[in-house]
Amino acid sequence: MPDHLFSYGHGYSAQALAALLLPLNWDITGTTRRLDKALTLRKTGMTCRVLPDETIHDDLLKATHFLTSAAPTDAGDPFLAQHLESLKDAAKNLKWVGYLSTTGVYGNHDGDWVDETTPLTPATKRGKARVEAEAHWIAVAKDLGLNLKIFRLAGIYGPGRGPFAKVRNGTARRIIKQNQIFSRTHVEDIAQVLLASIHRPDSSQIFNVCDDMPAPPEDVIGHAAELLGLPIPATEDFETAQMTPMARSFYAESKKVRNDRIKDALGVSLIYPDYHSGLKALLAAES
Repeated sequence: MPDHLFSYGHGYSAQALAALLLPLNWDITGTTRRLDKALTLRKTGMTCRVLPDETIHDDLLKATHFLTSAAPTDAGDPFLAQHLESLKDAAKNLKWVGYLSTTGVYGNHDGDWVDETTPLTPATKRGKARVEAEAHWIAVAKDLGLNLKIFRLAGIYGPGRGPFAKVRNGTARRIIKQNQIFSRTHVEDIAQVLLASIHRPDSSQIFNVCDDMPAPPEDVIGHAAELLGLPIPATEDFETAQMTPMARSFYAESKKVRNDRIKDALGVSLIYPDYHSGLKALLAAES
């Protein structure tokens, strides 16, 4: 059976993985809810189904590898809610199943370190939904004998998702909250971690995906401004800053995330081990 990745909710990170697999002659089928996006993805050489208009049952039966990037909703994990029976039919052919989660499952740790063994104590509704989705996938994998891997992604940046546009147009903000620190990861490193896991299907089951340099968010904005040769945006105090509830919720959690397992178990050497190298590369790619 040829290698065939089925990618549910074929988003930013999954597309980066597809860019590595297509040159290796993998068959790839992805899903989206937008016809225009499907047309663009098909031009890369992959198959793309538009949901809910098209069926995916037969595609799943052909898959040897499965990746889901879809975030949970109020109804739970969207794939398991709608396609569990198809997964049961496809299970015998699946060598590897990947679920893209988030480091938000760990909750707030007041700037301390967390790793894959840290208890899950999410502080936000989104984080709690992720914990429930992870648990659902673990239960289904056990029931169906699936080789499940969970990837807890830190804040994602990469081409088209960096701070430069906001710094250039003057909308970047340096919000200061005492002891606030985040981890982040470049999308190319996410892709190489996923590929390394596919090549080592017997490795660990849960992986944090992040770089080596957790940092306060205002430091990243400041460094981006320095790279552009523009003034560093003024600081704003978190308590008095005007922010949407969604933006404010991102400051509910502060932690540093360990990434030893992707190095030790998967042999990964990060392409961008810190935001300095990552942002420099993004800026160079623009020219």
